[in-house]
Amino acid sequence: MNPFSSGTRLRDMIRAIRACKTAAEERAVIRKECASIRASVSDNDNEYRHRNLAKLMFIHMLGYPTHFGQMECLKLIAAPGFPEKRIGYLGLMLLLDERQEVLMLVTNSLKQDLNHANQYIVGLALCALGNICSAEMARDLAPEVERLLQFRDPNIRKKAALCSIRIVKKVPDLAENFVNPVVSLLKEKHHGVLLTGIQLCIELCNHSEEALEYFRKKCTEGLVKVLKDVVNSSYAPEYDISGIADPFLHIRLLRLLRVLGHGDADASDSMNDILAQVATKTESNKNAGNAILYECVETIMSIEDISGLRVLAINILGRFLSNRDNNIRYVALNMLMKAVSVDDQAVQRHRTTILECVKDSDASIRKRALELIYLLVNESNVKALTKELIDYLQVSDQDFKGDLTAKICSIVEKLSPDKIWYIDQMLKVLSEAGNHVKDEVWHALIVVITNASNLHGYTVRSLYKAIQKSADQETLVRVAVWCIGEYGDMLVNNIGMLNLEDPITVTENDAVDVVEIAIKRHSSDLTTRAMCLIALLKLSSRFPSCSQRIKDIVTQSKGSLLLELQQRSIEFDSIIEKHQNIRSALVERMPVLDEATFSGRKAGSILAATVSTSLNYVNGVATSAAAPLVDLLDLGADEPAAAAPTFSGGNFLQDLLDVGTSPFPSQSGTTQAQKNGTDVLLDLLSIGSPPPENSSSAPDILSLSQDNKISVSPLDSLSSATRPSVQASSTAMMDLLDGFGPSPPPTKDNGPAYPPIVAFESSSLRLMFNFSKQPGNPQVTEIEANFTNKSSDVYTNFIFQAAVPKFLQLHLEPASSNTLPGNGNESITQKLRVTNSQHGKKSMVMRIRISYKLYNKDVLEEGQISNFPRDL
Repeated sequence: MNPFSSGTRLRDMIRAIRACKTAAEERAVIRKECASIRASVSDNDNEYRHRNLAKLMFIHMLGYPTHFGQMECLKLIAAPGFPEKRIGYLGLMLLLDERQEVLMLVTNSLKQDLNHANQYIVGLALCALGNICSAEMARDLAPEVERLLQFRDPNIRKKAALCSIRIVKKVPDLAENFVNPVVSLLKEKHHGVLLTGIQLCIELCNHSEEALEYFRKKCTEGLVKVLKDVVNSSYAPEYDISGIADPFLHIRLLRLLRVLGHGDADASDSMNDILAQVATKTESNKNAGNAILYECVETIMSIEDISGLRVLAINILGRFLSNRDNNIRYVALNMLMKAVSVDDQAVQRHRTTILECVKDSDASIRKRALELIYLLVNESNVKALTKELIDYLQVSDQDFKGDLTAKICSIVEKLSPDKIWYIDQMLKVLSEAGNHVKDEVWHALIVVITNASNLHGYTVRSLYKAIQKSADQETLVRVAVWCIGEYGDMLVNNIGMLNLEDPITVTENDAVDVVEIAIKRHSSDLTTRAMCLIALLKLSSRFPSCSQRIKDIVTQSKGSLLLELQQRSIEFDSIIEKHQNIRSALVERMPVLDEATFSGRKAGSILAATVSTSLNYVNGVATSAAAPLVDLLDLGADEPAAAAPTFSGGNFLQDLLDVGTSPFPSQSGTTQAQKNGTDVLLDLLSIGSPPPENSSSAPDILSLSQDNKISVSPLDSLSSATRPSVQASSTAMMDLLDGFGPSPPPTKDNGPAYPPIVAFESSSLRLMFNFSKQPGNPQVTEIEANFTNKSSDVYTNFIFQAAVPKFLQLHLEPASSNTLPGNGNESITQKLRVTNSQHGKKSMVMRIRISYKLYNKDVLEEGQISNFPRDL
């Protein structure tokens, strides 16, 4: 016989496929077999139709297309015999789904088979309908299914109930048709019918409030009686599992009682006794018993129950925590997390067991137990629990330290009874796992330290001791360096000693040693080294005898490859060597930092994290890795051509220290969370008063000229941002790097006028530029960009980016909005400041990139602007 003829048996085809050694051989076998089946279909071969369909089902399970055999399913279903119908319905369920249009052709056959005299054919039709029923088929065949719920044979009633669940899910409006038949199903003695009836009842309750109320009144007492009979039933071998009579029925009944009792005191009261009986009589040494106990606990916690039963349920969960099975312990921890909000005191009794779970070897149990402990911490137990967690932090796995430190820091920050305890616990965490602590945590610690004026000496001495033992913890080093720079004199002179601490002997050179070691450590990053330079500048004033040594340390960073460190080193060396008369005023002790302001900035950092792009440090300068603006002009990564506004919303302390705040290309629509009135020390050197709203808070390092012929002082940039009222008083402080005087005070004259231009225009967008210049400064041009939407659609996430050649320097202010309404109703405005170092020789030119979202799709428009007025 031809191995690929339609008469080939299914087992022969399977044997041929399994004998294939490569995928290519298998595809060849399948291809020949499919060709044979197609030929048989074309010849309308009735003799082997059922065999061909069986082969198609196997081929379908292997993942090959079998759509050409769909009509064969319908032909077999229409056949009169049971064997043909069985293969036809099986193929229907495997090869088709409810989205196939051909399925509509089978509705009539299904209706006939649902009314068939042979109950086995009726069962086939119910199985098929329960698997592939569409909404249209549900409406057409619901009356037949409803009638079969009263059929004499329990197997048909069971299948009809399962089919009804599918119909209710597809067409919720038909739910009311099945309410009355379900009541009779809940009185069944046959466990299979009872199980499906309960499941159908739960589905009806989920879809209809009327059905839920009806079942509460009519069925609650009957279900309680059924559960009681099942619990107290004698041994029945056909239902027994591990010595428990039908645990599946137990669980289904408990779930239905949970639905009926939720939010109804009367229904809950009627089931209290049976729930207590299930909770106390069920054995917990078998997995089936544990499953019943878990469902019982969940039911107790969900219904309107008295506290005594809830305590019993929580005690069961406590026993689960001592089980050796990790799955049981995990679900117990999950349930206890829900129970905390219901009965906190009952859960607190198991606190010791939960703490042991934090130290478990299983990672999922550790994390879940840690989350539960976090919920259990309150004012009365915060000290004990924090001590336990910190003790475990010393021996915990490295991959768990991050989660553990985050929870400990959050607990200490929220529930610390006093500041000295807060500082002590945070120093312990920094000493054990400082490398896992997030930036906002040590920022908050410094804010607390500045507010605790009576603890300055104690804190700096504690940090000095800690850094001797844990110098490899980066975050600890940062906090210690900052505090030594601020309060180094208190460390050396033992000022502010508390009764609980012992005096220590620290010389000025010892304090400088700590900072020197930190700045020279290879593992120290840019932020740490920059903070060390600032600390050394402050110590040069506080420790005059070490001034020369400090100057030598600072000078070593002049040749750093990191631009940030190089610039600071040069500036600070100049201050130490040439401006000693104003150095003490420049490095005065930080004022108290406002905790409320920090909290606001901390909240703003969450927004910043969601919109800011990732950063790369090229030569110490922060540049965007996602879409660098310099790509617009094909410039190298070390020659940034344009700088967008700095976002300092969340980096509160870095703003104060001017650490790592180099401007970087960012989304211009981002709101800058700044309150300049309170940021007294945004200017590191305390020159003048804070900059006005919308002005840059730090020197624009990216915009420093790369041309050796032009030298722009960052201090000069600071001086230009000061207010006129303090211009005269700050004149003496401006000449820090020799030869740079203050910028002239602004006048009311706006300089020469220039006509506006249409800088860019497309079918949907127009960009207008308005120009202005300050008198006496022809190189700087102020540009106001106005964006207008010509279409009727609304543009969201609107971002404007620009790049200029090296002879130009560009600074962008934040845009007025990131949403551009349609039909030109409103416009977005954004201010640009361009400095032309070749003014009068070269004309301005600019490349722009505009991105926005339209119907949740990203749109990008680019262009070049070269029609600037010639004398700009």
